[in-house]
Amino acid sequence: MSTKDKKSTRWKSKLLNKYRIVIVNDKTFEDVRSFKLNLLNVVSATTAWIFLLILSTVILVVLTPIKEYIPGYSSAQLKKNAIELTLKVDSLEAESAKNKAYLLAVRKILLGEVESTHGNLDSLKKAEVPVDQIVHKEPGENDLKLREMVRLEDKYNLFPETTAKVNQILFSPIDGEVIKRFDPATEHFGLDFVAAKGTPVKAISKGIVLFVGWTLREGYTMIVLHEEGIISVYKHIGTIVKEEYDSVSSGEVLGIFEGVNKESIQPNNTEYFHFELWKDTYPLDASIFIDLE
Repeated sequence: MSTKDKKSTRWKSKLLNKYRIVIVNDKTFEDVRSFKLNLLNVVSATTAWIFLLILSTVILVVLTPIKEYIPGYSSAQLKKNAIELTLKVDSLEAESAKNKAYLLAVRKILLGEVESTHGNLDSLKKAEVPVDQIVHKEPGENDLKLREMVRLEDKYNLFPETTAKVNQILFSPIDGEVIKRFDPATEHFGLDFVAAKGTPVKAISKGIVLFVGWTLREGYTMIVLHEEGIISVYKHIGTIVKEEYDSVSSGEVLGIFEGVNKESIQPNNTEYFHFELWKDTYPLDASIFIDLE
């Protein structure tokens, strides 16, 4: 038999030779338990246990949140949040650039730095018609009606037949009595109220506070932008509880009116609460859209 065959037989003998492991009581020398095994069984069992340990570790890491504690690993939710924040930052940068351009244009206008365009008037002079050759025509009936409608719109922002322009429910700004109503003919574009001391001033609808200011004559003035381009103006507020750019909901308190009695109102004084409603740069009669009863 060759040396190679002898080595192979010796390894097989070592793997397949059976051994007995006996557990003996140290005091009585009684056999408690005994096991029969060989080296092949030990190697196979050890390999199986190591495989199961690795498999269970992989499953634990992959299928449970414990993987987020591994250095360098980022969860799907974290990636999603990062992408959303990146998009928001891009949007904010774009809006910031637009605002800077707008403010720069306004600054140039206020400082008189707007460049004027000088056109060539020679071509216009060629087309001039002598004054004595211009034919003037009397306006027709429809033309006169249109002119009157435009005149009323420019003066009062009200046509003879006013239709509702607000498609939402508006709440009363204060619990009080109206002492002076909307009258564009006298340039009174709002409503004047008297109310008890400590009466809350409330937002007529949800929106964002655009402006908060104070003057000695009018006290606190607050301007709120609502949906559909509606703007509400609140004047003669004693105490305010909202600041600029705060979000407000319908009926939320904006401030406190100091209060005044109807009998104490004198001509040309400011001891009352003044409210205005605007849309598309034009004043509206708030009593048409708000139930003041």
